[in-house]
Amino acid sequence: MFANRFSKTERPLLIKGAKPVGFGGGFGQTIDVLIDRDGRIAETGSTITTGDDVEIVEANGAFLSPGWTDLHVHVWYGGTDISLRPQQCGAARGVTTMVDAGSAGEANFHGFREFIMEPARENIYAFLNIGSIGLVACNRVSELIDMRSIDIDRTIATVEANRDVIVGLKVRASHVITGGWDLTPVRLAKKLCRILKLPLMVHVGEPPPLYDDVLGLLTEGDIVTHCFNGKAGGSIIEDDDLYRLAEDAAQRGIVLDVGHGGASFSFDVAKAALGRGLPPKTISTDLHNRSLDGAVWDMATTMSKLLSLGMAFEDVVAASTTAPRRAIQLRSDGLLEKGRPAEFTLFDLVDHDLTVKDSQGATSTLHRLFEPRHAILGAEAIVAHRHVPPEGSAGSVHVCPHCGWKS
Repeated sequence: MFANRFSKTERPLLIKGAKPVGFGGGFGQTIDVLIDRDGRIAETGSTITTGDDVEIVEANGAFLSPGWTDLHVHVWYGGTDISLRPQQCGAARGVTTMVDAGSAGEANFHGFREFIMEPARENIYAFLNIGSIGLVACNRVSELIDMRSIDIDRTIATVEANRDVIVGLKVRASHVITGGWDLTPVRLAKKLCRILKLPLMVHVGEPPPLYDDVLGLLTEGDIVTHCFNGKAGGSIIEDDDLYRLAEDAAQRGIVLDVGHGGASFSFDVAKAALGRGLPPKTISTDLHNRSLDGAVWDMATTMSKLLSLGMAFEDVVAASTTAPRRAIQLRSDGLLEKGRPAEFTLFDLVDHDLTVKDSQGATSTLHRLFEPRHAILGAEAIVAHRHVPPEGSAGSVHVCPHCGWKS
């Protein structure tokens, strides 16, 4: 699904006694929200009385936010060797909108749209990979070997034919992918984004190219994912010049995105940046089949990590809801107004001790956790909870369910 194209339900839905957060001011107490069978907000108020033919969700004071929006996931299941099914990181985890970050390129986007995006119950959008093959064999067969990997005309044509779901371009700027090609793929991707008038999402990691040089190519609205990575040569706290460049980028309107992933988030880097007044604009997971049961787990756990490192509760909510919506040019205001599509996450903030890891293996104990209860998509309330990896799976190898290959 995309653009909240809900199916009509048999009954309206009433959410009773929820505490709004992330919608702006004006909500000082719990409210009820009535959603009609078409999935649109029919009424909000302190107490709503309805007939018997209504499904009721008792919030009991739980928080109601705009739907959690994960700006960086990989859900081209079957089309790449790294992707998850949308169900593994979507509504069942409180996430109502997912943005796939470059799993598909122009050569295979049509399959991603037909077989994954359109049938999904969640909203799914995509950054199209500048490399034609996308992440078919992620980090084994690079999508950016040389200019033969990029077809400019077909990439432009694919975007133009799918502007309803393609929200930008994605390029991975790391020597693991580009070898000695350095900044050329980023320059090409940025040129295409100017032509298409779309934002560019850049993966930063192991240099070359340098994180420093990448920032110099970006403009307002572009996105740096893995902004708090701890990789040598790519960490913003190991080099004061790079840190100042990151500060300047944020001031210029470049979106600093967490993009946790299996190798791209450091507690030390994030804590230092937050302590110096440089928060991420958006919080995302970079969930894939090698990070799900490793360092990341889910959106709620990632949000809880940022909360534990010093981000304010309201800022964590904004960075996980309205900020990523703005980054992909979706409406982010008036989300509780009558007539608007109902896309919410109902969640608690619970006291619980949980030991987690960052991408470098450093551990930290969280004491307050975001705990999703329902993803609200139209008049459908989908029961949600945090992902808990099977016991003993942390740090274990990933085994392909089809061929048995261990990685």
